[in-house]
Amino acid sequence: MHRLAPDALLRQWRLAPQPLVVARVTLTRGSTPREEGAFMLVGQAVVAGTVGGGALELACEQHAHAMLCSGEVVREHQIVLGGANVSQCCGGRVAVRLEVLTPELCTELEDRLARQSNQRVSLFLFGAGHVGRALAHALAPLPLRLVWVDPRAHEFGTVPSGVDVRVTSDWAGVLATAQPGAGVLVLTPSHTLDALIVEAALLKPGLAYVGLIGSRAKRLRFEKSFAEVGVLPEHLAKLVCPIGDRGVRDKRPEVIAALVAAEVVEKLLHPSPRQQVFTTRAGDPPLALQG
Repeated sequence: MHRLAPDALLRQWRLAPQPLVVARVTLTRGSTPREEGAFMLVGQAVVAGTVGGGALELACEQHAHAMLCSGEVVREHQIVLGGANVSQCCGGRVAVRLEVLTPELCTELEDRLARQSNQRVSLFLFGAGHVGRALAHALAPLPLRLVWVDPRAHEFGTVPSGVDVRVTSDWAGVLATAQPGAGVLVLTPSHTLDALIVEAALLKPGLAYVGLIGSRAKRLRFEKSFAEVGVLPEHLAKLVCPIGDRGVRDKRPEVIAALVAAEVVEKLLHPSPRQQVFTTRAGDPPLALQG
């Protein structure tokens, strides 16, 4: 079975329509693997999207294939997760509507995906070095708009699909486009440039996340320099440095990227008012995780 992204399959269908069934979650009760509105597309040899995986998704695929064979247009099912027919241990209940894709339904799904894309929070990644490249690949699948900035075109390597690459030294112009709620990650090869970007980001109102690669010692040096030029303590408190600080001492770029991606999900995509702002003490040793 070939798997595609939903938007890619919908574009293909517009160019060359093929029989497809849309399975949508229309009701959830209790613990369920996906929310209301989640959908998947099922063809004879292609699947796009997900309604939660496991036995639930297998049941939806089987119903869709039966519809493709029988010519049915619509089916609706109430599925008890963990019941006799669907041995998925979530324990909740979902209602699923399956219907053959039509131009009108295709437009509805395209509009839904476009709205979700427009609502995505932006993350500005400054730096295309070895950790920057690993981070771009770790962050690209997440539901955010990733803007990757570096003046060195040769450093980007293979750019993941959907990433907005800016080959420019005008970091200030790019940062000026950041809307409230956006995030910034700074990983340039220059400590001076790091400081300039971080200072501007800390002073920019409304940013939800400002991360800087480095040790606690680097953070203390930056805090001292920023304080000397008048950056207030409440602005300094917004800085996250080290990034991805989860107690794992591993310098491999892919590991750092995985830890930082988890941090981005926590602080940027699902921020909590109870999250503690990272602070440092003069006696803290530098981490081995970051340089």
